[in-house]
Parts: sequence; structure tokens; C-alpha cells
Amino acid sequence: MDHSNSARVLTEALPYIQKYFGKTVVIKYGGSAMLNEALKLSVMRDVVLLSIVGIKVVLVHGGGLELSAMLTRLGKESTFVDGLRYTDAETAEIAAMILAGKVNKSLVSLIQTHKGRAIGLCGVDGGMIMAEKRKGEADLGFVGEITKIDTAPIDIALSKDFIPVVATIGSDETGQVYNINADTAAAAIAGALRAEKLISMTDVAGVLADTKDEESLIADITVGEVPALVARGVISGGMIPKIESCVRAIECGLKEAVIIDGRVEHSILLELFSDSGSGTLFHR
Repeated sequence: MDHSNSARVLTEALPYIQKYFGKTVVIKYGGSAMLNEALKLSVMRDVVLLSIVGIKVVLVHGGGLELSAMLTRLGKESTFVDGLRYTDAETAEIAAMILAGKVNKSLVSLIQTHKGRAIGLCGVDGGMIMAEKRKGEADLGFVGEITKIDTAPIDIALSKDFIPVVATIGSDETGQVYNINADTAAAAIAGALRAEKLISMTDVAGVLADTKDEESLIADITVGEVPALVARGVISGGMIPKIESCVRAIECGLKEAVIIDGRVEHSILLELFSDSGSGTLFHR
């Protein structure tokens, strides 16, 4: 990149840096970007950059692929219903170990490698994510439905200029641990924080009109259009909870929620700091 192009990129980014300065942005991090080491390093570096320019970043992570890998090693089969993992008592314990332990602390360590200040949390800490057994026709075991979000642990971390890294394990009043879908938790946390924006990283370019053609990206969707897209099968399977989380975040008062391609390097920066944006934007 020559000097003029470098200057143009920085000039284009300036109004967006000003727009988000001092605001809270919740990033849901998961999928292949968590397994590809080069992408993981890139995402953590971008998170540190956002923090340095004055954006309050809350990183909410999944870890389903790592959990599936561990379950396979232990001889347990992973079963999914409507994009959600069936979680028996043993799987709930393993999920807590992998998500709140291995995955969470590795992300904290990577952020600090890039000179960021991060602190690892999970939904059980300080009663941050209170949950109950998910209701519905299908029994998903110890999959939790969020009943309350207490943002105090996150607020304290942000007030001390830490980047909160949140594993989505919740609990009920008895201490029973529940596995919480990361997209659902990120939306609830974003709503409770009155965040400026929710960014959800996925393994696709966004919502596609034709699921076999990544050139058919739908760049812009209003909340009212979602039911028709589900009925037509444009939104289906594992995308349903992701889209529902974006809709829920908008209904909780967020101005914008966006699904971006986590396989693309610097997709977070492209979404926040460029005119073109990235992925599929949801709004009223």
C-alpha cells in the first residue's frame, strides 16, 4: 500500500473511531476463527486496537468446536437440535471445563501478548448470567435459558480499562450449571449493557439469499423481514439462533447488530471503521 492509500484508509476510519469512542461494543467470537491460529492472533490484535482507540470492548466467546473435539476424545457423541447442542449432566461439566477454563484463559493470554489488558470471566461469576432449563418441545438437557443478566462484573472490568472476556456458562439459584448458546448470551449481555453495537462472528459471509453462493450476500435486513426469510428457508439450522440473537439485541434497544465472516482477516475493523462495512447488518 502506497502512502496515499494509507492516508485514505486512516482518513476513512477517523469518523468511525470518533463515533464509537467511549461506547461499548460486544463481540461474539466463535467458529473457525477460534481454531485457525493466524486468525485468532489477528482477532485478538484487532480487539486490542479497538480498546486502545477508546472503544469499550466486551468479548463473548463460544468454543463449540473445541468442546466437540473434547467430547469425541472422551467417546461422547455431539447431538444438535435446531442448532443447539444437547447437553447432559456430564457434558455440562465438560463444557464448563473447556469454555470457562481452556478457551477463556487462552484468549486472555493472547490479548495480553499483544499488550492488551484482559480479564477472564464466565457467567457464573458474580451471578452474571442466571439461567433456567430451556423450555421447548425438544429436551436439550442442561441447555440454559437466560433469566437475568447482572452486568456488575463486566462494568467493574471496563471501569478499570480491562477487556472482559466472557465464557457463556450460566447457573441457577441452586448452583446448577447450564450451557448457554454464545449468540444468545452475547445478545443478552449487549442489551443489558446498552451497547452501541453487537458484532457476531460466523463461518459464512453473512446471510445468503442462496446458501450455496457467497456472492448472494444480503447486506441489510430489517427486523421485520426476518420471519419471511425463515419461512423461505433462507435462514435455517445453526443460523437461526444467530439471527434470533441479533433481533433480540435490536429489540433490547441496540441500534445495530451485525453478522460478519470470522474467516476474513480484520473483518471486525472493516465492519467498524470502513464505509463498506462487512457481513449482514440488522436494524429496525
